[in-house]
Amino acid sequence: MAAELGALEENLGLRRILLFVEYDGTHFAGLQTQAQGERTVQQELEAALARIPGARPKVWPCGRTDAGVHALEMPVHYDTQDRIPVERIPHALNSLLPSDIRALRAREVPLSFHARKSCLWREYRYRILLRRMPPALERHRVWWMPHSLNLIPIRHALEHLVGLHDFRAFAVKEERNTVREIYRAHLEVWPVEGGQEVWLEFVGSGFLRGQVRSMVGTLVEVGLGKRDSDSVRALLRGGSRKEAGPTAPPQGLYFVRAGYEPYRR
Repeated sequence: MAAELGALEENLGLRRILLFVEYDGTHFAGLQTQAQGERTVQQELEAALARIPGARPKVWPCGRTDAGVHALEMPVHYDTQDRIPVERIPHALNSLLPSDIRALRAREVPLSFHARKSCLWREYRYRILLRRMPPALERHRVWWMPHSLNLIPIRHALEHLVGLHDFRAFAVKEERNTVREIYRAHLEVWPVEGGQEVWLEFVGSGFLRGQVRSMVGTLVEVGLGKRDSDSVRALLRGGSRKEAGPTAPPQGLYFVRAGYEPYRR
């Protein structure tokens, strides 16, 4: 009983804050804290929160990103007993965060809310720059290719990825259930000086470790004529990781956003 009362007193005035953060993953070992103590996004966020009186310096991200991967709007939540107005929280944190992480906005959520467990879908984008000359400014933000891709079979291959499938062939060291549902798999093309930029976008219920980059590597092989678009369907029906394409480099991948209500196109 005494322990329960103590916990109740400790939680009086406790708020749960959902924070949306943007980061450049170039100089991070990933989002989540690493056992070997390398620099991570979570480490930097928790170090900033530790300097705010009343805030509990522990964040729970919506998902994970690997070293070199970026985020446009990654949700994380944390608990606090501070009285900072919610609209001022991003300003307070940005004054304490390094320049490659920025808090964009925040809102108070129920204590039952969880940034990862409450999430219903996630969206990723992969950027490929197709032009003869390599980029200088975007070298850490795109996968550069000096040759063209045939986009028509890539579009056909993307259609096979939509739906509920076993994505085992695209997973890297995955021990969990490998069945996931992709709601949208889309290709956009943008003209750039001297070439074009291709965006491959995926929205799904969740993604396995390395799944998006493995799918992109396989789709690039389709665009290069190294495999046909129907090979993607065959991989989903029981292929292995070694039968799929290579893992695309991390710098072209972006966590775009997450949703806490059912996905609607």
